[in-house]
Amino acid sequence: MIQARTRAWWRATIALSLGSFLVFINLYAPQPLLPELREAYGVSTLAVGLVMSVATLALAASLLVFGPLSDAIGRAAIMRLTLLTAGVLSLGLALAPSFEALLVLRGVQGFVLGGLPAVAIAWMGDEFEPSAMLPAVGLYIGANSLGGISGRVVGGAVGEVAGSSASFLTVGAITLVGLAVFWKLLPVSRGFTPRPFELRGALADLVGHLRNPLLLAAYLLGGLNFLIFINQYSYLTFRLAQAPFGLGPSVLGLIFLTYLGGTLGSSLSGRLARRLSPPACMVLGILILMGGTLVTLAGSLALIVLGLTINSFGFFLAHAMVSSWVGRHAGQARGSASALYLVFYYSGASLGAFWLEPFWQTGAWPGVVVGSWLVLGITLGVAVWLWRRQESVG
Repeated sequence: MIQARTRAWWRATIALSLGSFLVFINLYAPQPLLPELREAYGVSTLAVGLVMSVATLALAASLLVFGPLSDAIGRAAIMRLTLLTAGVLSLGLALAPSFEALLVLRGVQGFVLGGLPAVAIAWMGDEFEPSAMLPAVGLYIGANSLGGISGRVVGGAVGEVAGSSASFLTVGAITLVGLAVFWKLLPVSRGFTPRPFELRGALADLVGHLRNPLLLAAYLLGGLNFLIFINQYSYLTFRLAQAPFGLGPSVLGLIFLTYLGGTLGSSLSGRLARRLSPPACMVLGILILMGGTLVTLAGSLALIVLGLTINSFGFFLAHAMVSSWVGRHAGQARGSASALYLVFYYSGASLGAFWLEPFWQTGAWPGVVVGSWLVLGITLGVAVWLWRRQESVG
């Protein structure tokens, strides 16, 4: 087993963090390009939003495939092959002859992008000493947000200079180069023991999780909160691309630096949890997210950026608490419980455009804020229910 801070630990942690970075740079690079893609293909805001939605929905579905598959055939091969396929598909996106072809390629890319997130932490569990897991997972999760930010910044900057096709080519090239480093750094797996896949047992575990009200509430919280949070960014790119702001893709990409507020929210979540119960922290995070959403109604770009930063802080505070809640309250099959949480999480992201589009069409950005508050009111109620449930038990 690999011990913390050893050469093998650093190689593995850097490799998996790099892999995580590559996954999310591919997933989110098109987001600041949505206004340009809408004009280039002559489609509606709802249709162009599918560029993000089909990828996240496919990623959500793949988590339930790659996790059990890796138990039977191993983790490393899945991570390497899916990253290779994702990079090649990014190059293919640059050559998509039609909007329909673009969506098909994004759907396939989203599916293979789920390979590494589905098995990376399981790989650590196979190979690392227990004391080596926590610091490695912290760096790995940090690479998620860094990849998401970088994808949007790179996608937007290259897109403004040379167009969306150049953005996809750039991200594809970064992925293939990064894959070569990942392939070389990742140590040979020594702790993996294959086991046969049992469909009936896996399905029974999933049904059991869904019948647990404490887990189902957490799944709804994660999915619905992310439904609003991530899709607000998509519609805000349309708002900021229009008059009076008129921002280009490169500046729109920089808007996603407000995600750094989420890094602060996640890092403070552990300290807050020592003073407040996890459901109380969830309630606080949702209230902050609701408040930040109101701030984005301002006509000042500086205040809009402030509102997004507040949103990011609140969302990731709640997300960190909900994620830990799932691990704590899954009586058995914790791996499938966590995978199911991610399925709800990314499914919410993929479905958000269908919810917010009517509000955008009828009320522009104020309409999106109303639609956001309606859903966040539901998640706030669910978090309050968990809070009261915990107090009644405790």
